[in-house]
Amino acid sequence: MIEERIKSNSQKPKDGVGVGVGDDDGKKDFLQILLDIGNKEDASSLNMTQIKALLLDIMIAGAETTATLIEWAMAEIMKNQNVMKAIQEELAEVVGLNNIVQESHLLKLKYLDATIKETFRLHPVVPFLIPRSPSQDCIVGGHTLPKGCTVFLNVWSIQRDPRYWDNPLEFHPDRFMTYDGTKKCDYKGNNLKFMPFGTGRRLCAGLPLAEKMLMYILASLLHSFNWSLPKGEDHDLYEKVGLTLKKAKPLIAIPSQRLSDVSLYM
Repeated sequence: MIEERIKSNSQKPKDGVGVGVGDDDGKKDFLQILLDIGNKEDASSLNMTQIKALLLDIMIAGAETTATLIEWAMAEIMKNQNVMKAIQEELAEVVGLNNIVQESHLLKLKYLDATIKETFRLHPVVPFLIPRSPSQDCIVGGHTLPKGCTVFLNVWSIQRDPRYWDNPLEFHPDRFMTYDGTKKCDYKGNNLKFMPFGTGRRLCAGLPLAEKMLMYILASLLHSFNWSLPKGEDHDLYEKVGLTLKKAKPLIAIPSQRLSDVSLYM
């Protein structure tokens, strides 16, 4: 992809150098911005290895973490049939059984949104977030943090702490529902008992994309299909701890047609 872009750029007229391929309004895509930086002859320049590394980081961070959370959500939803029923009833009302999920439906799927938040609470994909390092000595919560030390925030523990959550080990999406107009936890880390994407200026940059992808993929899977485990398989939620928090045993789920109109699956 990089080689194709470089070749395409070399074939442009001189007054078009630096313009993103296919962008008539002069806007650049991310790859083109990186290539432009790579062409600089100063300390800010990037070499080809660094450009490839940045692109790879973005693809892995966006794809692996999303897939991991979807697996956790499906595992919890399939184990809690009352949750699956509530989600599918909401989908039937908002989307309709003679239609497929569209992006315009997502903001109306309140219970699905609460279910995803509850999944993040119990199974934060990055359980210790990204490490931080104070620029000067400081005291936080009575603890002295020396300048330059490495600080990890254990959101897995915070989001299961009984001081902040009722019945913290229960999967209960209703805790994120709003019935009286009060504001519940969002993903922006404003409530420090729930911050799966971090908080403050270093909040995960991929939050808007992740939120939309998770809603769209899960809504599509649960609206179009009913799901079950293979015969003789038991539900398990054992974790495998690493940089990301994955299921120890990958989820195997069997779909069956839910919508009567077969053409909707074409």
